[in-house]
Amino acid sequence: MDKNFKTHIITLLLKDDRLKDEQGELKGNLVKEFANTLDENLITTLLEDEKTRAQFFLKIKEVYVFKTNKFKFFLDENSIDNSYTQYSNQIGLSAGGKFLKDNTDVVLNFPFKDCVLEGGQSTEDGLDTYFEYDDTQEDYIEKQSKRKEIFFNEVLAKDEIDRLLEPKAFTNITKYDSKGESKPTQFNRNAKGTITDNLIIKGNNLLALYSLKQEFKGKVKLIYIDPPYNTGNDSFAYNDNFNHSTWLTFMRNRLMVAKDLLREDGVIFISCDDNEMSHLRILMDEIKEINYESIFHIKVRHENRILRQDNRYQKVMEHLVCFSKNNYNPNRIFNSKDKNKDYQFNVVLKENETPQNITINNYDIEIYKREQYEIIKEENGQFKEYNIRGSLITQNGSASQFYELYLKERKGYDGLGALYKVINMGEKGDGLGYRFIRQPFDIKGENGFYYQGKPIKIAVDKGNPYPNYYDFEKEFNNSSKEGGITFKNGKKPEMFISKILEISKLEEKDIILDFHLGSGSTAGTCHKSNYQYIGVEQMDSQIELSIIRLKNAIQNEQTTLSKSVNWKGGGSFVYLELAKNNQTAKEEILKCKNLEELLQFFETMYTKYFLHYNVRIKQFKEVISQEENFKNLALDRQKEIFAKMLDLNQLYVNLSEIEDSRYKLDAKDIGLSKDFYQVKK
Repeated sequence: MDKNFKTHIITLLLKDDRLKDEQGELKGNLVKEFANTLDENLITTLLEDEKTRAQFFLKIKEVYVFKTNKFKFFLDENSIDNSYTQYSNQIGLSAGGKFLKDNTDVVLNFPFKDCVLEGGQSTEDGLDTYFEYDDTQEDYIEKQSKRKEIFFNEVLAKDEIDRLLEPKAFTNITKYDSKGESKPTQFNRNAKGTITDNLIIKGNNLLALYSLKQEFKGKVKLIYIDPPYNTGNDSFAYNDNFNHSTWLTFMRNRLMVAKDLLREDGVIFISCDDNEMSHLRILMDEIKEINYESIFHIKVRHENRILRQDNRYQKVMEHLVCFSKNNYNPNRIFNSKDKNKDYQFNVVLKENETPQNITINNYDIEIYKREQYEIIKEENGQFKEYNIRGSLITQNGSASQFYELYLKERKGYDGLGALYKVINMGEKGDGLGYRFIRQPFDIKGENGFYYQGKPIKIAVDKGNPYPNYYDFEKEFNNSSKEGGITFKNGKKPEMFISKILEISKLEEKDIILDFHLGSGSTAGTCHKSNYQYIGVEQMDSQIELSIIRLKNAIQNEQTTLSKSVNWKGGGSFVYLELAKNNQTAKEEILKCKNLEELLQFFETMYTKYFLHYNVRIKQFKEVISQEENFKNLALDRQKEIFAKMLDLNQLYVNLSEIEDSRYKLDAKDIGLSKDFYQVKK
């Protein structure tokens, strides 16, 4: 197609005001979005034009069928964006040949930092990357042998998604408090109807975020996450889809919905290392409605504790990337010192004493000899004493400068300790109408003194900004057993989380969200600090650790944080699981120990669960029973193929189908799920 056709299309599309930017140029991204959703006005515009109808429509009898893929291919091959977008695209992140902001794929899972390594990767592969804080090489190898949870990387194109992101039903809903476990009758809410219970949710975090959006949109003050760092060793060696662009898409999917949960004064903190820090910064810059705040640099390892001498560099730092909504204001560091304590002096002129009166540089001055007055030091005095030296002397118009210019030379004439009451000096500051200046008491004294009264207006302490560097090396190296649980792989210390809470300027009833909960550091810190929290985690092992940790906190488990906040135990949280459908089938597949067990489960799988519409069950059964090549595949590759047959839209039970008898959900869980979403009976 020639340039004239491109110009023709742009002119045609600009007739739709929705597709114009503020400068009247075409918004190419919106055209692509309308093409994906088969926007009626766009289709009509293209259909009614003879040239575009010939290119992008197929006539079958009397019906025209829109060639969506051909039109989208034309948009990809021909830059029809406005000038600004064309240039900004030059620096954009890309994934799979498309700019990330144009990518509509959804990455459901990503390998976690502590998931199993497969595909022949040995314990020596990436040893330096997998060392965490206080690990020894023996710790590492032991840890490798205990990893059992596998997460297959799953990506859905937008046109494959139909029910994936709908709100999900909950099951196994349990309340934990000092009395133990119980089934709640309903969720607690504040006057505005917002749930006030602490929540721990098990399930895919992307789907959980969309479910939370129903109830918590615009209500979360702080989001902190510690996502997989994408080091190259937190993935399966055989699956080369776990790459840079997949990680970025994975993060973008979640951040796009997470930012909708934030209040207008909300803030996001994300832990990362230098492997993805710069790309994460660019990714966040491309997400509308959030603004860059800062990058905090966190020391997590000692520079002299070398794990492998063949490393090119010793990594001791991690990073904390901070973005915010429009009305966010970070906390400030305020001076806790009582400024009144600086005023420790009273100047008492003795009765019936007559001073000498002189005029110097237009100031009337009363001069008192040493025996004509007393300087009394006492708490909560009227004056603050300054030693006249250094930079004070150069302050134009100050008492210090006046002493240096006119009074210092009078020390021998007026005597040691002579006191000068300079009329009309400094009256705007303290309102006294005079300033006291004196000679030194000691003959060896080189400097004079002046006395300033308490200011008329107490200056408002605006506080100092927080630094963007913190040394938490000791805390990171002593966190493996914190919270009463043992976990060495990337566990964040409570005092580190507490610093994030402090910077975020939280108030008593603010909500904190962590949708990469891990071993529960965020939830545990919030619980002891009396902040409401929501944690989301998919891995069984991590959920178990988080629950134990929070139960320990309820029972007054003591850490450095516990002591600093005077934690005495108590509180509660509610545990919920996204009600599983095809997710159960995935877990059953992963449990199979050999191909025979896989084949046995397949009989249940295609009758009980929802398979992808294009799976040919009969043909597949014939292949796997006869093909030696399939039988020779590694077991985990066989499992992956079985898992790919499942319809990913059906991983969990949607709220709209909560009472479908096929899912056999508990009546109390059905009632509590409806209560969570405030579904009227």
